Amino acid sequence: MKIAILTPTFSHYSGIDRVAEQQAEEYASKGSDVTVFALESSIRPKGFKIEVLGMPKTLLIQRMYRLLFFLDRKKIKKTAEKLKGYDVAISHFYPMNLIAHYAKKKHNVKYVYYNHGIGYSWLFDNFFERIYMKLFGLFNRLSLRYADEAVSISKFLQKELKDETGLDSKVIYNRIDRKRFRNSLDGSKIRKALKVKGDGKLLLFVGRISPHKNIHSLLKIFDLVVEKMPDCKLLIVGKPTFPSYYSRLKEAANKNVIFMDFVNDKKLPNYYAACDLYVTASLWEGFNLPAAEAQACGKKVVAFDVCSHPEIVKSGILVGKGNIEGFADAALRLLK
Repeated sequence: MKIAILTPTFSHYSGIDRVAEQQAEEYASKGSDVTVFALESSIRPKGFKIEVLGMPKTLLIQRMYRLLFFLDRKKIKKTAEKLKGYDVAISHFYPMNLIAHYAKKKHNVKYVYYNHGIGYSWLFDNFFERIYMKLFGLFNRLSLRYADEAVSISKFLQKELKDETGLDSKVIYNRIDRKRFRNSLDGSKIRKALKVKGDGKLLLFVGRISPHKNIHSLLKIFDLVVEKMPDCKLLIVGKPTFPSYYSRLKEAANKNVIFMDFVNDKKLPNYYAACDLYVTASLWEGFNLPAAEAQACGKKVVAFDVCSHPEIVKSGILVGKGNIEGFADAALRLLK
């Protein structure tokens, strides 16, 4: 069976791409001929092939290119031609849906949409970012009209997709690699490197540095935690995809907050092992892969009771949306 997996950025910093990588490896291990098609890539293939299509390097131009990708008819057609002879094209995100649709239209390739969802535009505080996200959501919905099949990674997203497009989907939760993410891993070296001493506590957040992750509220929550636990530290691991937002976060953070732009994916499980508690103040999550990985490593999670969190957070505390004081109290209770 020939399978094409389409994702815009094939990199470990993106939870979507980590799911796509796992999918590619699984299909390849079962004997399928798998190729990942991406606009850019930094992941090394294991048993499958990669086709890098290319896109601008500057972040702003890159975003506009992805949004208006439907104008690059030449690249869409050229890539779709490469899918001739494939049995199925699994598209993980817009604008790759456009390639899957064209391959279906011209070469009868089955078009499967893998629904990771798109964050709510109102969660972005910049006017232009809100307009961008609204347009992105609109173009994504339009690109789904000809999908043969859809998969949602949570019941929350299944309902949202049905409400927004009328498209039915089956739910397949993201699978956690239990060989990598497991209890009893050693995080002592990381704690030592971060200078977490004695009985000091370490909170961890992993994810893109984006406004919808609500990291600015997480910093306010942490300020309340530090009032009661002065030796507590917060480690924020994630790629800054919104530079101005990242700058504001660094200015607002107290001295016990540590920002780490990059962590080697092989070492990521040890970072979960190093923390005492996983925290996320995100107001939108289609699944929340890091929260699931943290729990697989034996860590409790504190999160707001929104979106997919009731499905994913099974060990920890869910707090009412936006309740900063309640979140801090929950974290302190678990840390004690």
